[in-house]
Amino acid sequence: MTDSTLIRWIDGQAPAEISGGTTWGMPFARGSVPGADALTVADATGTPLPSQAWPLATWPDGSLKWAGIALPATDTPSGTYQVEADAGAAGAAAAAGRPTPGGSAVTVTEDADALTVDTGVLRMMINRRGSTLFSSLSRDGRPVARDARLVSLLQDGVPEGAGTAGREAFTGEVTAVVLEQAGPVRAVVRLEGRHHPDLPDNAHRGWLPFVVRFYFHANARSVRMVHSFIWDGDPERDFLAGLGVRFSVPLEAELHDRHVRIAGADGGFLTEAVRGLTGLRRDPGAEVRDAQIAGRATPPAEAWNPEVSGRLHLIPSWGDYTLTQLSADGFELRKRTAAGHGWVGISGGTRSAGFCSLSDTRGGLGVGIKDFWQSHPGQLDVRGAAGGGATLTAWLFSPEAQPMDLRFYHDGLGQDTFEEQLEGLEITYEDYEPGFGNPTGIARTHELTLFAYESTPSTESLAADAAAASAPALLQATPEYLHSMGVFGDWDPVDRSTPARAGLEDQLDFLFDFYAGQVEQRRWYGFWNYGDVMHTYDFDRHVWRYDVGGYAWDNSELSPDLWLWYSYLRSGRADIFRFAEAMTRHTGEVDVYHLGPWKGLGSRHNVQHWGCSAKQLRISTPAYRRFYYYLTADERTGDLLSELVDSDRNFLGLDPVRKVRPDAATYRPNRGALGVGLGTDWGSLAATWLTDWERTGNPRSRDRLLGTMADIGALKFGFLTGEALYDLDKGRFDTGREQIQVSHLSAVFGLVEICSELVDLVPDADFERAWLQYCRLFLATKEEQVAAVGQPLEGVYLTQAHSRLTAYAAARLQDPDLAARAWDSFTEGGEHLNHGSAFTLRRIEPPHVLLPVDEAPTVSTNDTAQFGLAVIQNLALVGTYLD
Repeated sequence: MTDSTLIRWIDGQAPAEISGGTTWGMPFARGSVPGADALTVADATGTPLPSQAWPLATWPDGSLKWAGIALPATDTPSGTYQVEADAGAAGAAAAAGRPTPGGSAVTVTEDADALTVDTGVLRMMINRRGSTLFSSLSRDGRPVARDARLVSLLQDGVPEGAGTAGREAFTGEVTAVVLEQAGPVRAVVRLEGRHHPDLPDNAHRGWLPFVVRFYFHANARSVRMVHSFIWDGDPERDFLAGLGVRFSVPLEAELHDRHVRIAGADGGFLTEAVRGLTGLRRDPGAEVRDAQIAGRATPPAEAWNPEVSGRLHLIPSWGDYTLTQLSADGFELRKRTAAGHGWVGISGGTRSAGFCSLSDTRGGLGVGIKDFWQSHPGQLDVRGAAGGGATLTAWLFSPEAQPMDLRFYHDGLGQDTFEEQLEGLEITYEDYEPGFGNPTGIARTHELTLFAYESTPSTESLAADAAAASAPALLQATPEYLHSMGVFGDWDPVDRSTPARAGLEDQLDFLFDFYAGQVEQRRWYGFWNYGDVMHTYDFDRHVWRYDVGGYAWDNSELSPDLWLWYSYLRSGRADIFRFAEAMTRHTGEVDVYHLGPWKGLGSRHNVQHWGCSAKQLRISTPAYRRFYYYLTADERTGDLLSELVDSDRNFLGLDPVRKVRPDAATYRPNRGALGVGLGTDWGSLAATWLTDWERTGNPRSRDRLLGTMADIGALKFGFLTGEALYDLDKGRFDTGREQIQVSHLSAVFGLVEICSELVDLVPDADFERAWLQYCRLFLATKEEQVAAVGQPLEGVYLTQAHSRLTAYAAARLQDPDLAARAWDSFTEGGEHLNHGSAFTLRRIEPPHVLLPVDEAPTVSTNDTAQFGLAVIQNLALVGTYLD
């Protein structure tokens, strides 16, 4: 039996070209597809295409749940594609794993010292160790780049006043190379290493561990590069003053046939030759000028006007170019003839696309940086283009910006004890603790695209490459298909079939559009900030509370990540996807520790992303990252998920409730009895174990997930117990604890979504009973609570957010009274987002603000995210009762 599904371009139309191939992820119904080798791809006409598929996750029965699928590069992409799952065809494995006749394959050749990847168009040689990421990149046999290196600058201080500070140069040293995929359509090479000082007598230990992946697709003329690094310095003395990737570009043509192209804003380009032949006092001839402007080889010099050809040595050659993007609002361009000579300003603009190429008539290299201006400060450098040793450097952190200063922002304010720190929490909402506002271990990921050119391309072609690098084209399944596969719990595609439903959809759209607008109006951009949003608004100053303790950067508080991803799943909107993608990149990298004593934990909301002393699993939870991993097959996100597999061990080293623990006088964490909350803590662990089990089949994760589910079901009060003692070695809870301890935060960091999936995924009647009890009683009347468990529940807040628990119980029990209560709670419990005036904007103009901005009557990311999730899940669970 063969089933097929339609795959579409997320932006609605097929791009003109896919220069580097494309990859996406998609799910399959439980029990329907035995493995990825059963998958084939066809274009809109039904013509079979070369493709490669691999498993991302499996269902408990072993059948394929999610697959990554790759297609080759092409200059004629189809408008849509069909993926077929043929569970019975004997030849399916061959069809899925081998290009169709006439297609070329990506090949990998390995030896002891290096590996070489060939797409059929370009070839890259990667040494297994040393100071280069690759030793050569060639197009049709001609080198276009050599000796790619990671470079960084370390500054030893930030001078106050007229002081000075020294800078040292570092280069990334590769220590390991792993071939993760070997074709035939897609190959992936992973490199690991650290930065070491360039001066041999420097005793510095080395720093900034990195992972670089290169992605190759059959027929590709470009290579995707994903660079991730961990900041592991001392914030008091190590100041990163530059971080980039440098390429040597061989140029052999005459200086007037060497070309620099740098992208500006809105598709604009600087198009110059190293030695310009236009605008001179004497005219070389129209044919010469036209050829140079177009990037073609100029006619032989003897065919020129001799008044020019005889004076070429008197025309300056411009060997160095620089574009700096030091803020989201402006870039500057300049050039000079060579080092030791003054710079000449070229122009400036607002937001560069972050693309530069250096080439001659025999070929060249183009580099595009995704989210370039959004992740400022960035820089693009061309050096030595007039000589024999030209380089192109893509700076991910500009050396012309202020050095990166990651010191904590205040002196502690005398908060040396838990009591004083809790007092601070009462006034600024900041959970401070000495030594905890430390960035050592946070990370950052950048995506680049490297283009190998056979000659200097047309400006139109370069503009298309720059656009593709800035916003790569992506294939995705439709919301209807994703929903039909039964993944990610309770949600439905957008439905405006009734006035009530349409009204709620309008409110959801309003909130997303408002936040997207706030990112721009408030300039929520920058190296460490892009992708996050602020927590709470200050109506007196007409600003978000960027400088007030726990009210500043949100750091996933109350799950805006989930709100965005479910909004994408049900709508298929490209703008929502890219917002969610940026947030996932940020929250999974910057807000989480990737080495050190807090590895695997995330930081609660703060003025600085790493500033809060609450280091917890509720921020690092895979519940927020797995959407992006499964929808895109992104290996870097897979790394982040793998980092968390043993995160239950963190409870041995750091108690998340150490400052407010009721039994603090007697509680001593040990391997056999670790206090683990059944809300944010277990919900995060369950997401970790579920994701790892589905991805890898790891029996440790499976057993700990199923075992603790059984233990929760065996607790007298189930989830209402609040916390249970966890045996780290056995991976099980002590089921003897009898207490009731409820928190309004327990269910709003992914627990609702994970439990819904688990109930459907793994039959466990006692666990389901415990979860239904929690859902049914949380917003029940005091009388109902007493009747059920002998006492009323304390700590019941966020009524609107928790209306979806009541909705879940109503749907599961088929109880119309509970369904009505869910909608009543949703309406009545919305402290801020329960009336029409909440969905209007007010314009604030200067001089009351720096720039014109929009305000909503009530602005809190907590309210927004939970309102969005409540609407989405209530509609899916009890929407018929609303109708």
